[in-house]
Amino acid sequence: MTTPPDISVTTGPVTFANPVFLASGICGYAGEYAPLVDISLLGGVVTKTITMRPRSGNQPPRVHELPFGLLNSIGLENIGLDAYVADKLPALRDMEVSVIVSVAAETRDEFERLADAFAGCDGYLGIELNLSCPNVEDRALDLGRNPSFVESITHIVKVRIPDRVLWVKVTPNVTDIGEVAAAAEAGGADAISAINTVVGMDFDLNTGKPVFAKGGAGYSGPGILPIALRKVWECAQAVSIPVVGIGGISSVSDARKMFLAGASAVQVGTALYVEPGLPQNIIAALAEHPGWMRARVAGEPSEDNR
Repeated sequence: MTTPPDISVTTGPVTFANPVFLASGICGYAGEYAPLVDISLLGGVVTKTITMRPRSGNQPPRVHELPFGLLNSIGLENIGLDAYVADKLPALRDMEVSVIVSVAAETRDEFERLADAFAGCDGYLGIELNLSCPNVEDRALDLGRNPSFVESITHIVKVRIPDRVLWVKVTPNVTDIGEVAAAAEAGGADAISAINTVVGMDFDLNTGKPVFAKGGAGYSGPGILPIALRKVWECAQAVSIPVVGIGGISSVSDARKMFLAGASAVQVGTALYVEPGLPQNIIAALAEHPGWMRARVAGEPSEDNR
């Protein structure tokens, strides 16, 4: 009997079965996606960002489709910490899927309280810090562009969950993403998640006004793949920890490009609206070509890619 290839990936203290994850915000708390595929086969899921208190989010419209992706202005609508711990984590345990919890906060104190709360929970393997959401006005989230802030918050959370993995999601809407990624590494991050959505906007020609009341929104989908590849490349050059590539992955080939850019793992997001089975297709392709995963340092292709 042929031994299945090892396509596991390790970040910090945690090893995942494979390097393919669902991106935060696309499939809610993962239960919404479960009827479509066997999510236990994935490397894991990053659940919708939660905050200390429930948030109602932005006024509609919240999603606007474009030819090569979509704009969204959800505003971090979520059920809040208490409801997530009471209702969502137990349900996720029943699904037998590896869970990364995406969290955001408005103050340093809230980051401490969130980390303290999760330190006493089970049913998840780690946290992804959302320090870069473009659709809210909270100053703390905007400070995700500030390297010293990123380093400080990363440290605050990591010391409270030393046995869990900590990913820091960085914004592309910054002059030097490598500097921000390096700050997260200095703060104790186990991996960099790159990238969050790109800030964009569109206009309604009937009204002459922006589609969204707030004007700008987060742009995701295949149109941002070249930007994401470049930003992943820059992060991979700036840090020695793994980079989780996000943004514009719409095919197996796109995922392969992320590994070539220096990613150790990938997250699939907007493409799920069109092809829910894409993550499993990527996993199957990696099992057939595990050498793709070895191209983890930008500019150094594996034997399969030469």
